[in-house]
Amino acid sequence: MAKSNIASVPDSKITRIIPKGKLLAIGGKENKGGGQPKDQVENINFISEQILKRFVNELKGEDPLVVVIPTASQIPEESAEDYVKLFKELGANNVQVADIRTRQDANKPEMVEMIRNASGIMFTGGDQLRLTALLGGTEVLRSMKERYITTNIIIAGTSAGATAMSTPMIYEGESQGGYIKGDVRLTTGLELLKNVAIDTHFLTRGRIVRMTQAICTNPECIGIGLEEDTAILVTDGGHVEVVGSGLVTVVDGMGITETNIYEIANGQPFTAKGLKVHLLGDEDKYIIPGYQRVQVQ
Repeated sequence: MAKSNIASVPDSKITRIIPKGKLLAIGGKENKGGGQPKDQVENINFISEQILKRFVNELKGEDPLVVVIPTASQIPEESAEDYVKLFKELGANNVQVADIRTRQDANKPEMVEMIRNASGIMFTGGDQLRLTALLGGTEVLRSMKERYITTNIIIAGTSAGATAMSTPMIYEGESQGGYIKGDVRLTTGLELLKNVAIDTHFLTRGRIVRMTQAICTNPECIGIGLEEDTAILVTDGGHVEVVGSGLVTVVDGMGITETNIYEIANGQPFTAKGLKVHLLGDEDKYIIPGYQRVQVQ
């Protein structure tokens, strides 16, 4: 049997980085109280405010600080205000808003200090490209990643805030289609989850084909589609638990046997064979394949 290439790397050069923090990626329109939505009337999995309650329950420390980041939103004041009110109603009284609207804001010492003191961070919805363009390479994001790796912080995001957590990140596409090569646009996300692509409002907006195109071009990646009022709680960098009333769709392309995505021209429909698809509900568990990848220094 041939030896693995890894065996030739000295032990001192191999590290396995397992984050101590947690991620809560939410598919959008998470229930915020006020009764059961009409489209959930017969859903026995529905629990009012289940996802946001889970976020609050995961906070550590005495009087833990929650930082709301409304950067993705076109109406940041309103978006932030909603979550400040909700978290206080759920018992998290120490809530601050990191009002980051420029890259200069994302390098301000007071914003960085807020992140360093936070027990929980919440990204609102909006436009995920705003998040990556304004936070990428800044001190705020560097501090956030450091906290995620070294402490038991929980970082949550809904809709665009969830999509931005992953790399690669889908930032534009034909929501009802995605079967035409070139319809789906990808970029680097915030890199909290690597080799994972997250998409939101997944079943409501029929996004499984656009996710499949993203995975066909990056078959080492796992696609995770989050339905509305549904989330994944990620611990140890790759252990997933489903929280919420809907379904999580996992698209695994590692075993693709055939695809034409690399040889057809833009504007043509792509094909793929050998994909695996998993459907997961509330409290279901899943381990992201290869999450404990070796990092060679």
